[in-house]
Amino acid sequence: MNIKIESLDKIDEAAIAFIEAMGDNTVFAFHGEMGAGKTTFIKAICENLGVSDTINSPTFAIVNEYRSDSGELIYHFDFYRMNKIEEAFDFGYEDYFYSGSLCFIEWPEKVESLLPNDTVNVDIKVLEDGSRVVTLDS
Repeated sequence: MNIKIESLDKIDEAAIAFIEAMGDNTVFAFHGEMGAGKTTFIKAICENLGVSDTINSPTFAIVNEYRSDSGELIYHFDFYRMNKIEEAFDFGYEDYFYSGSLCFIEWPEKVESLLPNDTVNVDIKVLEDGSRVVTLDS
């Protein structure tokens, strides 16, 4: 499934379309080059799921935990700064990935072998006109 983000002021529409396409899946691996908009899109998804906390990239913390207005836990990972896969073991990745809570993962390439089999890959590509295409591979 492809979702087009024409511009930043249309990101909420794209986030809502993404949420509708999520189904029962809980782990989403966001792929895209630096600056493609992974964090911005995850922020829009979380806001549209009812998260009122400040949402930012967990670049230094590796994982941020948010709670939606309905009480649902959402985990947001950024593995960009992770150098060794052992670091994922150190913070107990299994407790998050297999919790049944939503997990949005940036730079999943760093932990590819640890991702659950039912992880949904999400590609964000920047087009020449600056718009984005989000592709869900389920």
